[in-house]
Amino acid sequence: MGATEIEAFLTHLAVAKNVSASTQNQALSALLFLYREVLSIDLDAASRAVRPRQKQRVPTVLAREEVVRLLQMLPEKYQLPGRLMYGSGLRLMECLRLRVKDVDFANKQIFVRDGKGGNDRVTMLPESLCEPLHAHLERVRQLHQLDLESGHGRVYLPGALVRKYPAADREWKWQFVFASHKLARDPRSGIVRRHHLGQTSVQRAVKQATALAQIEKHATCHTLRHSFATHLLENGYDIRTVQELLGHKDVKTTMIYTHVLNKGPKAVRSPLD
Repeated sequence: MGATEIEAFLTHLAVAKNVSASTQNQALSALLFLYREVLSIDLDAASRAVRPRQKQRVPTVLAREEVVRLLQMLPEKYQLPGRLMYGSGLRLMECLRLRVKDVDFANKQIFVRDGKGGNDRVTMLPESLCEPLHAHLERVRQLHQLDLESGHGRVYLPGALVRKYPAADREWKWQFVFASHKLARDPRSGIVRRHHLGQTSVQRAVKQATALAQIEKHATCHTLRHSFATHLLENGYDIRTVQELLGHKDVKTTMIYTHVLNKGPKAVRSPLD
């Protein structure tokens, strides 16, 4: 079987199985890998096949009062991550992976390391969060000191940093801002470490807070980032500035937030009004 059969299979997935564009793309990539790397057959026709485009979705955005209600309903230990995701436009994992050294209180900015696409960026640190974040870090520092006294206090370092800086994993500046409340054994190295808060637990907390706040929208952690971008545009900030804060490569990605401003599509006022 070759390019013809692959094309027929992908058509079957789309027509009979009604799968998404991403599933079709994954199937095509897997088949091309099989033919090239395992069977040593180069399928030029199949490799040039037009990949299905994913549909563009309008993001869910919360009104400002809905954001306030949602954040108020979050449990105490998730309050600060939730406020930071909304106040700084962070993705969930960007928020959880923040290190102490990446928070610049003097200049009120946050350094996001290895974000989507492997890129770094700088975003704002809300002034209203400086004091509670200071207090939170002081508690985390005390916890880290207790870990050191008990023979632990090590943290996971990305890449080869642990070999380049052997003592860095015990330094305060490398610790996670949102450290877990429990020590855990790293299954890869066997080292007992204090990791960051779990992704699933934060997602569950946001889902429950949405229900408690009686918000009838499908809100997730990423909805807080969508709301951050939309509310900045509503406040009159330049779209290029919002693009840089979000870390989008293309301004077209940021443009989608202009579709959900509270003045209707494209911010055009209805003639009925």
